[in-house]
Amino acid sequence: MAAVSTNIKIDRALKRESQALFESFGLSLSTAVNMFLRQAVREQAIPFRIGTPAPNIETLKAIEDARNGIGLSRGFTSVTELMEDLDADD
Repeated sequence: MAAVSTNIKIDRALKRESQALFESFGLSLSTAVNMFLRQAVREQAIPFRIGTPAPNIETLKAIEDARNGIGLSRGFTSVTELMEDLDADD
């Protein structure tokens, strides 16, 4: 099958960084894009998960602690009260 040229617009820094990454794998940017496209067609989907990244273990622990009231400071009813508490630690 004959290759055809396609123009795409990408951020200059992204292009430079991705070229360096793909070169470290022995690939050109063109080859990497073709790999992506072939895989997308084969799977009839974007070949990777798209979404909000899941929190890491440390973040999950902090969320659990906060829900259980562990490691939290006392609440404040105003900014003035907060500032007085902060100044008291000096």
